[in-house]
Amino acid sequence: MMILAVDAMGGDNAPRAIVEGVIQYLGERPKADIEIRLVGDELKLRSYDIKDSRVTIVHAATVITGEDEPVRAIRRKKDSSLVVAANLVKTKEADALISAGNTGALMTAGLFVIGRIEGVDRPALAPTFPTRNGKGVVILDVGANPDAKAEHLLDYAIMGSVYAEQVRGIKQPKVGLLNIGSEAGKGNALTKETYPLLETAPIHFIGNVEAREAMSGDVDVIVTEGFAGNTLLKSTEGAASMIMGVMKEQFMSSFSSKIAALILKPKLKKMKQLLAYEEYGGAGLFGIAAPVIKAHGSSNAYAFSRALAQAEMMVEQHVVAKIIEAKTK
Repeated sequence: MMILAVDAMGGDNAPRAIVEGVIQYLGERPKADIEIRLVGDELKLRSYDIKDSRVTIVHAATVITGEDEPVRAIRRKKDSSLVVAANLVKTKEADALISAGNTGALMTAGLFVIGRIEGVDRPALAPTFPTRNGKGVVILDVGANPDAKAEHLLDYAIMGSVYAEQVRGIKQPKVGLLNIGSEAGKGNALTKETYPLLETAPIHFIGNVEAREAMSGDVDVIVTEGFAGNTLLKSTEGAASMIMGVMKEQFMSSFSSKIAALILKPKLKKMKQLLAYEEYGGAGLFGIAAPVIKAHGSSNAYAFSRALAQAEMMVEQHVVAKIIEAKTK
């Protein structure tokens, strides 16, 4: 029996999108031996009349909001949906934690409630970016640690490689180090110190990669510190949003362009799906002693169902145990 703890109150569209995501996820697995611990305001959650017997509601009186300071919130709001859900994982009453709520609070709950993997000093937040070939690329870290050291990036490379292989099904994933040039001697002090560590690590290291290569599909895992990673994430999201917005404006600007849009509709739909974050689940918080998934804050039901599927795969493939094994090689 696999049990997933879900923070039902976190996220812009909670609890409706969370509940509907859970229902959709379980509906795709009618015979699966999976249970959901749906944590949040019991009165609100019961109003959705969830019929699947595999869902158990666990009451939590308060909510950690996006405005809450993460460490203070985790310490003071012990009856919040996020902390209660994290404690279910800590006490082994659940196998994984999924939330679309406050990112900083989720990372804090992972660190101080569930705990770190021994030997991993700094956990990393790792989403999967869309790529031209549809495989996606895992990038870590995108904000958990703005000031990482070379040994932290080594941990990220190992954890990202294990995840790409076990969850994303990529054999011998190619790992690159984000840099300002492809030559081995390029970069700042951190990348220069990290490069030789990755060369001798138990991974398929292909060298430095530039930001423009991130979505090419030629690399499966990109390693960087949180400041550069978050900058890459936000700039990529902004560029994708701008491109889609400009295309929509142009296609709606005249009668002839509307006809062209109608003809191209199947291709445009495919392009939108390729760029959609919903298809890739959430961002894994790697380095925690159990699978923790941060779903996008604006997740709809489908996006949250993909985050649940991602957590399921991490539990099923024993990703945490395999990270520990890879760390000891």
